[in-house]
Amino acid sequence: IDLLLNSKQAMSMSAYFENMLVLNMSNSIFVDCTSSEEVAGYYERILASNISIVTPNKKANSGSYSSYQKLKATASKRGVRFLYETNVGAGLPVINTLNDLLISGDKALRIEAVLSGTLNFIFSSFNGNRKFSEIVKEAKEKGFTEPDPRDDLNGMDVARKALILSREIGLQLELSDVQVENLVPEECRGEMSVEEFFTRLENFNSHYSGLFDKANGKGEKLRYMAVIENGRARVSLASVGANHPFFSLAGSDNIILLTTERYKERPMVIRGPGAGAEVTAAGVFADIIRIGNYTN
Repeated sequence: IDLLLNSKQAMSMSAYFENMLVLNMSNSIFVDCTSSEEVAGYYERILASNISIVTPNKKANSGSYSSYQKLKATASKRGVRFLYETNVGAGLPVINTLNDLLISGDKALRIEAVLSGTLNFIFSSFNGNRKFSEIVKEAKEKGFTEPDPRDDLNGMDVARKALILSREIGLQLELSDVQVENLVPEECRGEMSVEEFFTRLENFNSHYSGLFDKANGKGEKLRYMAVIENGRARVSLASVGANHPFFSLAGSDNIILLTTERYKERPMVIRGPGAGAEVTAAGVFADIIRIGNYTN
């Protein structure tokens, strides 16, 4: 750390990449824990240089389908690994479980999932006794949301995760193919401060209360869900009944329901913390160990 702090050389991704090539260490693994598109843009060259990649960064796998395919093909051609279990569900074993099912001959029929710990916290806390804007503000104060909560409420983070799962089961979709319900009212979009956003959001508390009352009247709860079925993917707010596995979901947990040819009558359920540094770090470390076992 002292060496880094005392260094007078400005670091850039291009310089970092060149240094990796100069070192030319065998069995290297590049670990990207950023959410940077710039860093993701180097993945193909890193894989082509016989360096494996482990990352929770969703940008590469939710970019263009051709780029996604090229990364997979490059890793295969070079005999290295490109692992990204933590792209979906933090440390939950979602992608590996899905891949294990598929390579063993199973077929995915339907995927339902709550993939945002932030949105699940908001809607599991929204019980009719408090204003929607107050709960969103609480989620921000607790550090559950992005600095601008609209980056959670617009549904795009969930859409990227849904796209990645769609591609893992063989669907050739682009991000623009995913139907996304944006929970941010029109009047709260565009250039404005977070403070101004919260001020405007208060004008829509009655709208969200109406959605709650409608679901509650049927004995159901609101959940922001991803659904992948019949070659399509969508993310939207839905209400689920007491018999649905998502009904009892609380806090910032994620849940994934896999309906396959083998698990048709009783779908496979994967549930647990879907966010947080510790569980994400554990998932990244597990991928690193997986590559170590592969190379040995």
